Amino acid sequence: MLRAGIVGLPNVGKSTLFNALVANAKADAANFPFCTIEPNVGVVAVPDQRLQVLSELSSSAEIVPTRVEFVDIAGLVKGASQGEGLGNQFLANIREVDAIVHVVRCFEDDDIIHVAGSVDPIRDIEIINLELALSDLGQIDRRIERTRKAARTSKEAQIELNALEKLSALLNEGKPARQADLDQEEAEATKFLGLLTSKPVIYAANVAETDLATGNAWVEQVRQWAAPEQAQVVVVSAQVESELVELPEGDRQEFLDSLGVSEGGLKSLIRATYTLLGLRTFFTSGPKETRAWTISTGAKAPQAAGTIHTDFERGFIRAETVAYADLVTTGSMTAAKEKGLVRSEGKEYVVQEGDVMLFRFNV
Repeated sequence: MLRAGIVGLPNVGKSTLFNALVANAKADAANFPFCTIEPNVGVVAVPDQRLQVLSELSSSAEIVPTRVEFVDIAGLVKGASQGEGLGNQFLANIREVDAIVHVVRCFEDDDIIHVAGSVDPIRDIEIINLELALSDLGQIDRRIERTRKAARTSKEAQIELNALEKLSALLNEGKPARQADLDQEEAEATKFLGLLTSKPVIYAANVAETDLATGNAWVEQVRQWAAPEQAQVVVVSAQVESELVELPEGDRQEFLDSLGVSEGGLKSLIRATYTLLGLRTFFTSGPKETRAWTISTGAKAPQAAGTIHTDFERGFIRAETVAYADLVTTGSMTAAKEKGLVRSEGKEYVVQEGDVMLFRFNV
């Protein structure tokens, strides 16, 4: 299961959002820095209305959504790359995740202390990004020293050294490693480094309850900052989400309606994180269950079959496949077959988002 790390300065709402994400999480949320020391981990279902529709078509007894793992990482501070605020430990936690959810404070509250003394989301983003970049630069510089001698006689080391020098130059320009122009060999040669700035990022703009529907000037600043990198910005309210968790299921929509929104920002954040991780969903659906399965973008039919069971991949024959929209329009697999919308796909078929699949295989 792929992991997304929730990152930000202390007291921006990370642990509150995490608690709301996993509903029954035990992360402490308190008004002082470094409340979170060890990372908390929670597995979260990805909201997908298609599951309910397919379940009704198949009269399924159970619905099983796909999931993403979120890690609540303690707040970073200026100087983290030099060990400030247990920075080395926290940076190591970030290195272990596949993507970053960067929570940015976009609300004013005199009762919640800001470590820098004022609300300024761009300053906060730059503090975090600088510490990640400095950590990467230190790692790259040490690696360059080790690699330079070997590169005189080793082609592999030369490829790695070329990539390291490109990355060093980019980071020194204030740009993240994910923007590096590396060819496939160079990317593979440096993948093991797990560079912090190579990880894809979503910005979660944490606003007050009254700003959830419309955002505010601080949110617009974050959007302008994220635009050149084409990074997504999701507006959330930790305050609203923590209140939603406490409400009975039947009262939640009424509360959201009163705020002028159709759903809380966390559902959008979960979906955006899933997409950021380069994941796709395909479905299996029948009387027993309707289930969403996770694959990487570009995965072929046998790999998709293997997510269900390794025997399915080894003995793969073909996949009976229909697009979600076609199945819903026709109303049943039988009707879809009659209209020629169910395809028999072989080993080279690249699974598309929303495919509903039935695998044929040899035991």
